[in-house]
Amino acid sequence: MNMLWILLQDVAGVATMMPEAAAEPEKMNLWTMAVYGGPIMILLALMFAGAVYLFIERLLTINKASKEDKTFMDRIKDYIYDGKIESAVKLCNEVNSPSARMVEKGISRIGRPMNDVLVAIENVGNIEIAKLEKGLVIMASIAGGAPMLGFLGTVLGMVKTFYNMAQTSGGTIELGSLSEGMYTAMVTTIGGLIVGILAYFAYNYLVSRIDSVVRKLETRTMEFLDLLNEPSK
Repeated sequence: MNMLWILLQDVAGVATMMPEAAAEPEKMNLWTMAVYGGPIMILLALMFAGAVYLFIERLLTINKASKEDKTFMDRIKDYIYDGKIESAVKLCNEVNSPSARMVEKGISRIGRPMNDVLVAIENVGNIEIAKLEKGLVIMASIAGGAPMLGFLGTVLGMVKTFYNMAQTSGGTIELGSLSEGMYTAMVTTIGGLIVGILAYFAYNYLVSRIDSVVRKLETRTMEFLDLLNEPSK
């Protein structure tokens, strides 16, 4: 009976210890990482949200500016040859694209020296390009500033770690007391690099799309000037 009682006690002890042994360690997720990162992660999240908004808004604007009717210049040419200047201006207003606004300004300068026409078109083109580039300075600032902000979090995390080490008495340092500062240092570095890299690639993509639109505007300008230099039929 004594042996049976001892055996039952051992089984009960093992059963009591099983939930603790089976308990899984806490898994790391994005929210946990953000919490460990501290207030700097909030700033990085705001910068990321701003970069996403700017990218989508600029991309829609650039796509709208790049769309144009392939027969636009042919119709403008026919109107000008027929002397229908008002119809050409009306067509430009209906199309309402950067190239159409440039051509409209050129049409309004017909009869003046060619240099005056060119200057008027270039002025409108510069305004249109400035509209397309609106907000890109902020995107570039996010691309460069996010990693720096992440490195600031790294420094702050290391300062917190060394401060906790200095406050430890008796020369015994527990890893648990150092983990918070190390988490802050590593998480903010990762967050800053992720936001900065994404903003950098988004900025370069938008710049390449704007360059494509600029080339189209330059092509339409040359086509319009050639049209004015052609002898009338």
